[in-house]
Amino acid sequence: MTTLVNEKNVQFNEEGFMTDFSQWDKEVAEMIAAKEGIPVLTPKHWEVINWLQEQHKSKNPLTIRKVGGSGITDIKEFYALFPNGPLKKAAKISGIPKPVSCI
Repeated sequence: MTTLVNEKNVQFNEEGFMTDFSQWDKEVAEMIAAKEGIPVLTPKHWEVINWLQEQHKSKNPLTIRKVGGSGITDIKEFYALFPNGPLKKAAKISGIPKPVSCI
């Protein structure tokens, strides 16, 4: 599936995850966040997004526990930032593939 974001065609799979990280930018993240029910990405959201992207680049498997132990946020705040499936939602917004630990 292709979505037009600021005159750029962005590719997504059937679950809504980006298929090409090179297409990711802040405007794409904001569009995905809005679709996921997060109207504004705060500085704390961006800290989590950047951390998730770094973990993905380092090929570290992602889990909610790892996010909670990251020093960026705790699990309770992570759920508040990305309600209803925080890791899956945060991964989508970050432009990374669906974590294996997500259903």
